[in-house]
Amino acid sequence: MSDPVSEEPDPERLAALEKRLATLRKEEATPKPAATGDFRMAEMGYRMIIDLIAGLGIGFGIGYGLDAILGTKPFLMLVFIFLGFAAGVKVMLRSADEMTKAQAAAQSAGKEGK
Repeated sequence: MSDPVSEEPDPERLAALEKRLATLRKEEATPKPAATGDFRMAEMGYRMIIDLIAGLGIGFGIGYGLDAILGTKPFLMLVFIFLGFAAGVKVMLRSADEMTKAQAAAQSAGKEGK
């Protein structure tokens, strides 16, 4: 017949389990690295597109609202759409400038560390 299963825990197996759990906890506790350059660039690209669309949307909303109040149907809407577009482009250029400065600072910090 078969041997009866022992009720007592095996200290070697428990020690091995504790060791494996400790290594898994260490791996889980270590922070993940920041997004790579490709994902960072995509993030900035989406941010720029959203800035442009937000500028257009806000310009459209203000122009449409003023047209409804003043009764100048397409005129103010068109004016504020172009103003919103200009504001969106300005914000996009500022975002691109910030990104360029951040990359230059990261590159100079990398060169200083070497």
